[in-house]
Amino acid sequence: MGGFGVLLLVLVLTSGSCSCSRHVLNMAEAPKPNSATKNESQLSLDKVRQALISQEDTIVYRLIERAAFPLNSPTYHRKFSSSPSLFHFLVKGTEALQSQAGRYVIPEQLPFFPENLPPSLLPPPAEPPVLHRAAASININEKILDIYLKQFLPLLAVPGDDGNYEATASSDLECLQAISSRIHYGYYVAEVKFRDAPQDYEPAIRAQDREGLMKLLTFTAVEEKVKKRVEKKAVIFGQEVSLDSDTNGVKQNGTANGKYKVDPSLVSRLYGEWVMPLTKLVQVEYLLRRLD
Repeated sequence: MGGFGVLLLVLVLTSGSCSCSRHVLNMAEAPKPNSATKNESQLSLDKVRQALISQEDTIVYRLIERAAFPLNSPTYHRKFSSSPSLFHFLVKGTEALQSQAGRYVIPEQLPFFPENLPPSLLPPPAEPPVLHRAAASININEKILDIYLKQFLPLLAVPGDDGNYEATASSDLECLQAISSRIHYGYYVAEVKFRDAPQDYEPAIRAQDREGLMKLLTFTAVEEKVKKRVEKKAVIFGQEVSLDSDTNGVKQNGTANGKYKVDPSLVSRLYGEWVMPLTKLVQVEYLLRRLD
């Protein structure tokens, strides 16, 4: 790649995001497995839950940023250079740079286009892994990308075209990476649950019983709480702040009552229909290989 191409991609990496989102990203990713769980004794369900809760903030803020743009269909359907679209060009180029910078050394950070990525230029982590090697073979980003572009994005972005295609694609990638990281964090959920009660999971694993594992991993009451919490966060984070009006749009039950930068019910739906089911899919795939 020529010097201009590298410069373009560096600009892409640093554009399209407000400072508040980057601050939230740093905060939300603070409990990273490769730092907070270097020692296996530190891998606990409580730490994993706190990491998942923190990641909710990142996802909500990134959805707010993407909702600021209309759908901008040419981003995805107009050929750009040798790529089928600007979206594909930007994502593949960004992932190539991030791969060299070591992003994909972190287990839950996975590329959407893993083919022919350059290797990391950083040395491998010195600490021993806390996950079973099965995690390295599980990447459902193809499914995540398909759902995001075909099902979720038309609900998130209003119809229209403002011409801001590069910023739109950058915002899409940030949304996708946050959602993917949250879903693939299921590795850690599965690992800590297995360690806490191997006797509960081993029979289903040995029988390769997907349905049985899914039942063991499903807690409807917990999932309902998550849906309500992310909806409330979307209400609080997405309010239009005015000194002349009351910005308290949260009812006693935590539901939305007003106009927001992103539809709070859609954020709840994102988690209920896609994020949590796909997280459990990752957990099942991981556990099926856990005794290998």
